[in-house]
Amino acid sequence: MNDPTLYPRVASALWPPDAPPGTSVWAVLDCARDDRIYPALRTSRLDYLCLYSGRLPRSLESAAPHLVELSPGYTFTSQLIEMGWGKSWGIFLRIADPSNLRHHLRTFLRVRDESGRILLFRYYDPRVLRAYLPTCRRDELATIFGPVERFIAEGEDGGSATVFAFDGLRLHEQHLPLIEVDVV
Repeated sequence: MNDPTLYPRVASALWPPDAPPGTSVWAVLDCARDDRIYPALRTSRLDYLCLYSGRLPRSLESAAPHLVELSPGYTFTSQLIEMGWGKSWGIFLRIADPSNLRHHLRTFLRVRDESGRILLFRYYDPRVLRAYLPTCRRDELATIFGPVERFIAEGEDGGSATVFAFDGLRLHEQHLPLIEVDVV
């Protein structure tokens, strides 16, 4: 999307004025989606963490999901939004205490299917997250959200953001338009 107003609109969805003080915004980026993501992370001068553990071959590390804290003032943040919004590069989340965030997110990387096979779960793909969260039971939502206050994913068309919140009883889903629609 080559819309110069996109970054400020996405930033306002990630850092709304009514966000509780002390919350931080993080991205889980799917480096397998585009070969520009991992090099951009490496040159960002930001601390980032691979969600896979252990010593990885460079080819796997460069395609793995990575966690990075964002700020509206970072050059990387605007690059990420401008290059990747609408292309399913990852998801965003707001959290008050990120001290156990990587551990929390790692617990969802593998799931078992009905036959007991272990599968990789690509919840950090916004298309997967948008489809998955509304199907979860209350106990599943409590586990998935854990310390996370909000999950934010690009909308299906890239022209909106979908914000998911869980209040302990039910999932709340808010769609925020990001692109001006001309009314004719």
